[in-house]
Amino acid sequence: MKVKNLLINVCNRIKKRAKEISVIRYIKTNILFITYVVINLINSWLLRIVTMGNYFSIKAIISDLAFILIVGAFAYLLKPKKQFKVLMPLTVIMSLVCIVNAIYYENYVSFASFSLLSTAAFLGEMDGAVVTTLINFKDVLLIFPVIVLPVVHVCLKKKKYYEKVEKIERGKKRFLNTIILGVIATFLTITMMESSDYSRLKKQWNREYLVERFGIYVYQLNDAIKSTQSKFTSLFGYDNAAKTVREFYEEKDKTEIVEKNEYSNIFEGKNIIVIHAESIMTQDMTLSFNNQELTPNLNKLAEEGLFFSNYYPQVSVGTSSDTEFTFNTSLLPASTGTVFVNYWDRTYEAMPNILRQKGYYTASMHANNGSFWNRNVMHETLGYDKFYSKNSYDYSDDSKIMGMGLSDEEFFKQSVEKIKKISEEHEKYYLTLITLTNHTPWDDEDKYGDYTVDYKYTTTDENGNLVEKSLPYMEGTELGRYFKSVHYADYAIGKFISDLDSEGLLDNTVIVIYGDHDAKISKSEYKYFYNYDFETGDQYDKDDERYVDVDYYNYELNRKVPFIIWTKDSKGSTLLNKNIDKVMGMYDAMPTLANMFNFEYEYALGHDIFSKHDNIVVFPNGNWVTDKMYYNAQKEEYLLLKDSVVNKDEIENNKQYANKLLEVSDSIIVYDLEAGVKDEEK
Repeated sequence: MKVKNLLINVCNRIKKRAKEISVIRYIKTNILFITYVVINLINSWLLRIVTMGNYFSIKAIISDLAFILIVGAFAYLLKPKKQFKVLMPLTVIMSLVCIVNAIYYENYVSFASFSLLSTAAFLGEMDGAVVTTLINFKDVLLIFPVIVLPVVHVCLKKKKYYEKVEKIERGKKRFLNTIILGVIATFLTITMMESSDYSRLKKQWNREYLVERFGIYVYQLNDAIKSTQSKFTSLFGYDNAAKTVREFYEEKDKTEIVEKNEYSNIFEGKNIIVIHAESIMTQDMTLSFNNQELTPNLNKLAEEGLFFSNYYPQVSVGTSSDTEFTFNTSLLPASTGTVFVNYWDRTYEAMPNILRQKGYYTASMHANNGSFWNRNVMHETLGYDKFYSKNSYDYSDDSKIMGMGLSDEEFFKQSVEKIKKISEEHEKYYLTLITLTNHTPWDDEDKYGDYTVDYKYTTTDENGNLVEKSLPYMEGTELGRYFKSVHYADYAIGKFISDLDSEGLLDNTVIVIYGDHDAKISKSEYKYFYNYDFETGDQYDKDDERYVDVDYYNYELNRKVPFIIWTKDSKGSTLLNKNIDKVMGMYDAMPTLANMFNFEYEYALGHDIFSKHDNIVVFPNGNWVTDKMYYNAQKEEYLLLKDSVVNKDEIENNKQYANKLLEVSDSIIVYDLEAGVKDEEK
């Protein structure tokens, strides 16, 4: 019995030793491939850390590993010394995926879409400073795989490594084994996923959720496939999409009774001038530095008119262009790509189109290149009779150039002359003016005026005299430069209103102002802003009771932008001079204005904010906010915004409604359903 046990132990030791030798031999003869796997796996892990702060997600790690193994396995079909020619390009591609997504997340708090390649040309039209400021040092670190792999390759060549490996390697066998290993990893990924995960992957709405669950490489591959969808819509899915949209609006008509209210038709027949205010946020209107309001003109307009203080942008990768689209159509941005670039050749029930049919002359004005965001094409699609772009403005005076182009003051000044001519030739008009100066990176501090964002205070010197001193506070910071730019933009808007009044252009006109999106400034800047100690010039420690934690919800809720409806006579009016704090999204603007200006629509997803309706704002990533709570679809958790009882059924109903809204909006855009339905009606 003892001899038998001894033999068993010896055999086990031999087997264990054989396995160890086999593993060691595998590592020694696959150094380049293992290096390729490890560095690209680490890079995807680092990406999740620098973006979402996600330190460990086993699902994403296994999913990334599966992708890396399967695509890299094809290198084994070549001889060892040539495998670098496959692994290096793959490493470059995966590193670029990580770097681009890190840069994009830093600025837009989302992951990049493959369809952004079609908008990459716009970066060429931007000032070099704008592009370089998008890049952060930590993003550059993600290039390390492109450096490590060639270094390892060169070292192996010097040691005649490939000649030795070539004698023992069986390429096809290793190719097959690696593929099998990748398939096993893929199977593990599948078994760990929930059924809803695949639905989200298909719809591509919540990009953070997808990267956390499927890893960056699978997300990007899926996005690349999704990005081709617009090219094949006529072949697949039209009938199902049309059925979904038809049933949604039939149910909407039954359950949401539209009734007249005190604001119905109140502005019928009046002119409309819309100011699309670049990167202006609602929080800006609450701030003062050294007893000087940051936005005195916007504050005055808000105090005299209708001010919607809980108004949220609903942008995706198209940023400003998404805002223009949603504001004018009451649809959400496309889940893949941007409407302005990828879906410009559709029919949309947009305000310019509708108002033009009511006898309005419609025009848009923007002192930037007309091709930026494909506006010269898309504005015609939306129904603008004319687009006054860069070529329509005088750029001869270099002192009037600021940031990306013509200063807002000069833009408004030249636009007033155009508006005056339009008013002489047309009885009614709908005009959109898109500002430019307050676009990142806010580097022209010397042109913004003398507004300071330091902290001035008085103290007594050794002689008993009062002296003024200051602490730098926001001076020299990105957020500080932004505030100075905002103050200038506010000044330009105030001067524009004054100039319109001087020309008699406000007498039968409604001014509508909205911020297009938040400034997309990092949390660290806001932490410094909120936690500055005015006694010491330092920052509050996290343990200090005065410390403000800029967490996920704080940051998201702070994205609100102003929405103001103002007339020359609104001050003192019981109807037109009030603050509306009901939660509202960009897609609610069109139905609200439709009620006030008396025009009809069929396909709006938003609501007239003055109607008796519990509003919900749905964001392109699947998140949503109501007066009661902000819901994070990625983590499936929420933050209560007021003391109220919330039951699971209410949350579940809102989740389903949000998903349905995203599906309906995307179906309308992708399958050109507004045109299709109208054709059927004919």
